[in-house]
Amino acid sequence: MSVFDNIPIAKPVQIFYLRDRFVEDPCENKVLLSIGGYRTEEGDPYVMPAVKYADKIIHMDESIENVIATPLGMESFSNAAVTLLLGNKSQAIIKNKYMGVQCYSSIGGLRIGAEFLARYMGKETFYISDPSYENYERIFRCAGFKTMKTFRYLDAKNLKLDFKGMMEDLRNADEDSVIVLQMCGHNPTGFDPDELEWDELASLFANKRIFPFFDCGYQGLATGDVNKDAYSVRKFAELDVEFFCSQGFSKIFGMYSERIGNLTITVKDTDLIPIIRSRMAALINSMYLAPPIRSARIIAYICNNKSLYNQWLNSIKEMASRMKRVRLQLKEVLDSMQTPGYWEHLVEQVGCYSYTGLSAKQVEYMMMKHHVYMLSSGRMCVGAIGQWNLYQVARAIHDVTIQFGDNIRRTSC
Repeated sequence: MSVFDNIPIAKPVQIFYLRDRFVEDPCENKVLLSIGGYRTEEGDPYVMPAVKYADKIIHMDESIENVIATPLGMESFSNAAVTLLLGNKSQAIIKNKYMGVQCYSSIGGLRIGAEFLARYMGKETFYISDPSYENYERIFRCAGFKTMKTFRYLDAKNLKLDFKGMMEDLRNADEDSVIVLQMCGHNPTGFDPDELEWDELASLFANKRIFPFFDCGYQGLATGDVNKDAYSVRKFAELDVEFFCSQGFSKIFGMYSERIGNLTITVKDTDLIPIIRSRMAALINSMYLAPPIRSARIIAYICNNKSLYNQWLNSIKEMASRMKRVRLQLKEVLDSMQTPGYWEHLVEQVGCYSYTGLSAKQVEYMMMKHHVYMLSSGRMCVGAIGQWNLYQVARAIHDVTIQFGDNIRRTSC
């Protein structure tokens, strides 16, 4: 008998479960669209030239000491991250009404921020969009939050943003609750509010006691412009709304295995910064002591070198443009095949993901017959589609919509 005998097995994380199924699949022509990641038209991992160059320079610098970082991480990295998020003309930066905390990816920033809100600010209730990224519930509950609620986000019948429902639910949200918002490239739907809608949301938060917690993992990959993609957060900062924003750099710098992120915090009173810093440092010290800094050095080096920064911006623009082309090409192929349904939503969505509208039954059939793997919700990663597999994906979608007529598909309206 073991002391571990009574531990119940955990439900597998779907994206990793599907990756294992994909790896075990003996079929040579198989496609993995469940895990978020960007590949070239030929299906190869994309290493950004700016990242490759910065990594080489830093590796050759013998003056760099391999010493442990502070709990809050590398300050030059966090400052660069906050500037990327808020813009160098932000009053929050100019007036020192901010701080940054280096984290393990955006997920790590969400976890640290959530625990800080629960432990030191007494927050108990959080809201997420419906549908939402499945990890949010786990993160906030593990951090100490007791109640999860949802706000309307997707009009599932017509596959578009339900902004009216979203606003109604947030107006009626419990006071002192935390609202999880995605800055751009919404995961899993691919639908974002436009600038006027973000203005309306920011005004609501400025006049109601609810706390915004942004998740920012795709800055630049929605529109191709890092400034346009940051409009939402910058509008909140402009209205002096205090918020947390967890930034992830794995996708926008192509450093998936490095898990590098930053938690940006804005405040109204600069006197609060030392208190928050002390509590954040103590919290991180009790979790993992300090973050690794190799990837932080690379990103800070790029952001503080004008030539490399511009090269990186060009890579971001190229990635976003290619994903837009993939959306259009996939829609055109489906239309040419006279695939049942109305597929305009593919080009109306933005960013790395598409909420296809396919049912769990259709997705399972697609995996079994066509060896195309995506989440049971019907979400697929657009960045993993290229000329090497686009027609296979299109044929799979066409087939399942013929075989099963029970999926939720938008009709022209």
